[in-house]
Amino acid sequence: MDLSFLKVLMPMLLDGLKITLEVSMFGIFFGFLIGCLSGFALQCKNKIAKVIANIYLWIIRGTPLIVQALYVYFVIPKITGHDIQSNAAGIIVISLNSGAFIAEIVRGSLEGIDLGQKEAGVSLGLTPFQTLWHVVIPPAFKSMLPALFNQFIITVKDTAILSVIVVNEITKQIQNYAAVTFDTIQAYSAGAVFYLVIISILIIIQKQIERRVKA
Repeated sequence: MDLSFLKVLMPMLLDGLKITLEVSMFGIFFGFLIGCLSGFALQCKNKIAKVIANIYLWIIRGTPLIVQALYVYFVIPKITGHDIQSNAAGIIVISLNSGAFIAEIVRGSLEGIDLGQKEAGVSLGLTPFQTLWHVVIPPAFKSMLPALFNQFIITVKDTAILSVIVVNEITKQIQNYAAVTFDTIQAYSAGAVFYLVIISILIIIQKQIERRVKA
C-alpha cells in the first residue's frame, strides 16, 4: 500500500489532536466543576438546589450531544446576539455534557462513603464542612478517579461530533482531507487507526492509574 498520503494527512491529524486534547481537557475540567456542584446538590438537603441539578441532568442526559452542539453554536448566538467561536462552543458543550455524567459519578462516590466515617468526624468536633473536606472528599475522590478518567476517554471520542460545528479536531481534519483529495478510504481508515492508537494509549494510562489507586 502506498503510504505517501500520510505525509499530508499526518500533520493534519496532529493539528486535530491538539484541538481534540485542548477541548477535552478544558471540557473535562469545567465538567468536573459542574459535576461536583451538581453531585453535591443532589446530596444536599436544599430542595431548590436539588431540583435545579435534576433538571440540568434531565436536559443534558435526555438530548443527544450533537443537538447540544448545534444549539450552543447556532441558537444561543441568535438569542444573545453574540457569536461564539467554534472551539469555545465545543468546550461549553463538552463541559455541560460531561458535567451531567460526572455528577452521577460524584453522587455515587459520596453515597459510597461509610456513614460511620461521617459520624466519626462529627464526634471529633469537626464542623459539617470540615467533615466533608477532611473525611468524606479524600476517599470519595480516590474511588471516583478511575471513573473520571474513563469519562475523559469518552469525552475524547465525543469531540468527533464537534466536527458539525466546524471545530477542527481530528474528525474534521479527516473530512477536510477527504473533501480535497476524494481519498475517502485512505483518509477514514488512517483516521480510525489514529483514534485507535490515541484511545489505546489513554486506556493504558487509565489501567496504570487504577492499579495505583487500588495499591
